[in-house]
Amino acid sequence: MSTKPALSEYRRKRDFDVTPEPSGRPSQAGKKKLAYVIQKHDASHLHYDFRLEWRGVLLSWAIPKGPSLDPSVKRLAAQVEDHPVEYGDFEGVIPEGEYGGGTVMLWDRGTWTPEVPDVDAALAKGELKFTLNGAKLRGSWVLVRTKLGGSAKPQWLLIKHRDQYASTEDIETLKPRSAASKRLMAGIARDARGNVEKAAKADAPPTSSR
Repeated sequence: MSTKPALSEYRRKRDFDVTPEPSGRPSQAGKKKLAYVIQKHDASHLHYDFRLEWRGVLLSWAIPKGPSLDPSVKRLAAQVEDHPVEYGDFEGVIPEGEYGGGTVMLWDRGTWTPEVPDVDAALAKGELKFTLNGAKLRGSWVLVRTKLGGSAKPQWLLIKHRDQYASTEDIETLKPRSAASKRLMAGIARDARGNVEKAAKADAPPTSSR
C-alpha cells in the first residue's frame, strides 16, 4: 500500500456530472480524530467497503462477506483506490452504468485509533493494528496483508482481536440498518429512485453460512 495516498485513481473511474459521489477536496488541517466508516455497497456484487482516514484520504478495502466479530474468522479484504474523506458521509444510489453502480448504505461510522507507533511503516509491513470506536464495531482489530486469492489487487485479512467486544453473533444480520439514516437498503434505493427490488435482496439475511 502506498504511504502517499492520492485520489487520481478514484477520480479517473468516475463521471461527477452523473454520479452523486463526492469528487474530493483538500482535507482540513489540524483534525485530531481519524474517521472510520463501513459502507454496504450493492454493486455488481454485494460487499462492504471498509475505510480508514489517513493522510487526508480514506484508505479503502472491499470486504465481500463483511466484518466478523468472531476472532476465529478471517475476512478477505481487497485493497481498492483511496477515497476522499467526505465520501464517509455518502449514502445513496450510484447510477447504473457508472463505476460501482448500485445502492450504498452508511452501515457504520465513528473513529479509529492506531495501535502502532508508525502507521506508514505498519502498512508497508502489511500488519496494521487499530482500535475502532464505531456505532456497531468497537475494540481492537488488525489488517494483515496476504498472498491468498491470486488477485491483482493487494489482498488483506480483517480480523477481530479477542476483547470485550468479540462475539460469535452475526453483526450484519443483527444490525442491518444505516448508522446515519436508520434506513434499510430498499429504503435508500426508493428515496433515491434506484433499483428497489435489487436493494431489497441485499437486505435479506444470508441463506448460507457467513
